[in-house]
Amino acid sequence: MPVPTTATIWLPLLKLAGDRQRRHIREATASLADRFQLTKEERTERVPSGGRTKFHNRVLWAAWGLKAAQLLESPKRGYLQITERGHTVLSSDPKEIDRKFLEQFPEFRDRFRRNRPVRAAEQAADKTDVGDSSATPEEAIESAYREKRESLATDLIQSVCEASPEFFERLVVDLLVRMGYGGSHEEAGKAIGRSGDEGIDGRIKEDRLGLDVIYIQAKRWKHSVGRPDVQQFAGALQGQKAKKGVFITTSQFSAEARKYVQDIDAKIVLMDGSELVEFMMDHDVGVTTEATYVLKKLNSDYFPDP
Repeated sequence: MPVPTTATIWLPLLKLAGDRQRRHIREATASLADRFQLTKEERTERVPSGGRTKFHNRVLWAAWGLKAAQLLESPKRGYLQITERGHTVLSSDPKEIDRKFLEQFPEFRDRFRRNRPVRAAEQAADKTDVGDSSATPEEAIESAYREKRESLATDLIQSVCEASPEFFERLVVDLLVRMGYGGSHEEAGKAIGRSGDEGIDGRIKEDRLGLDVIYIQAKRWKHSVGRPDVQQFAGALQGQKAKKGVFITTSQFSAEARKYVQDIDAKIVLMDGSELVEFMMDHDVGVTTEATYVLKKLNSDYFPDP
């Protein structure tokens, strides 16, 4: 089963607090994980950014919603406790607590209107089909980010394939220099030359000191690159007594080609079209920053223990 959504957690979390005991959020997370009978994988699954576990993240946001409606309160940092209003709600034996249920409380409505990050995340969730309450704000933002990145990757590979061979040569030089190879654009440009078959061949310094050399082959192809092409490249490396090479293509490598490079002594890295545009985005080649958002969280280490 998937990790429970924030909305699914609201009622169990309120019931857990129904004993009026003060409970730390980590304790609540562990108790709810047992109540939902989560597997080890579901308990340890992390949000895409690799921070908190997904379930703990959703418990935190479920607590935020219940506190916004004043059904729960934090007697001290990191702890939860039910309020009189929360106890009254539990006494009515609600079958479920959803967004519409919480909106009956003006404090929840006002808090939501004033909280711009949550509003923006919910809008992002709507646009990425993750649902109004199936994802936390962090998950919704990350989902929207991934969708935007995937769309950009599609535009990038199309633009690369439509460009001239001369532009492709310059792109490879720009990327390798941005990644720390080649020393300078001038040195890298001299080291790499077109082969005349919609690709380029050459060699480039592994680092700015030139302690080692990496051989480059880049093919702006539409068809898959098979083992014979990679094997020919490996033979060229052997002829130069070289041990390292990078084969770049705008298309894909066959499974046989990828298996071949795993079984030979020479170190050959295969970079297909999807990996090429990922590196371009990561190193700002052919892309520009549209907007920057900084997500911050409380630094618990800064504050003394309550």
